[in-house]
Formats: sequence, C-alpha cells, structure tokens
Amino acid sequence: MSNGNTVTLVGNVTRDPELRFTNTGQATATFGLAVNRRWQNRQSQEWEEATSFFDVVCWREMAENAAESLVRGARVIVTGRLEQRSWETPDGDKRSKIEVVADEVGPSIRWATAQVTKNERRTPGDGGAPGGAPSGGGRSGGGAPASGGYDSGYSEEPF
Repeated sequence: MSNGNTVTLVGNVTRDPELRFTNTGQATATFGLAVNRRWQNRQSQEWEEATSFFDVVCWREMAENAAESLVRGARVIVTGRLEQRSWETPDGDKRSKIEVVADEVGPSIRWATAQVTKNERRTPGDGGAPGGAPSGGGRSGGGAPASGGYDSGYSEEPF
C-alpha cells in the first residue's frame, strides 16, 4: 500500500458485523468502530476525552471471518485505506461518506487474550482464495465502484 492512503485504527466494535453478498456472490461485511482519544488539558490538568466513529468495510473471506469472529464491544486493530462512496437517494439528494476499506483486521491483545484458528485454504474451484476470487466487487445501491479491497496476488501464506 504505497499510495499514501493508509490508515491504522485501534478501537471498539460498535455494532456486530453485517454480512451481505453482492449480486455476483462476493461477501462484504460492515461494522462500526469507535476510536477513543484521551489527553490531559494543560491548563486545568483534567483528563479530556473524544471519540471518533468509523464505518469499516471488509470483502471476501475477511468479510465472512469478521462476521463470524467480531462482536460489539470487541477491541480490534484495523489497517486499510480511506475510500469515499457517493450515491443518490430515492428523493434525488446526493450523499457521500468516507469508509475504511480493511486490508487487515485483528484482535487487540493489549488487555485481552485471543485464540486464532486458521481456516482451511480454499482452492480456485471453491470460488475463494487467490486466483479464484470473483472479480469486480461494487456494492449495490450505486455510487463509486468499490475495488473490493484485497489484492489476491499475494505470494505468501498468511501464516
């Protein structure tokens, strides 16, 4: 990801992932992420806090894994890119939002433990994994086309 549009967020899942499938059968999952920032006010010496909320989008196998693994309240680390999506409402109003398209999602083990279970590797004939993943990957509902997020050309196994 050398295009300069990389973001890493650590926060709490605000809603269980919602798993959907595009009309071509590609899995996509979305969930909310709350990121808290805490600092000490130099004048009052009081601690202050602010929370930012983000929508995270996962594609393909990661979408299915997120839907199966993540629950509201879980603390996760998300690495991905920011992407703006635009659409028009049925009333003709133009809307847009910025989402985080995830490249990686993992549990934060700063204050918790996690057990990772490796999935069976899919073959191209199964409709998954490198080389067999469906191409394209826009979302229904119009707007800017989503690229799908994951480059299936990785030459290494995840672990």
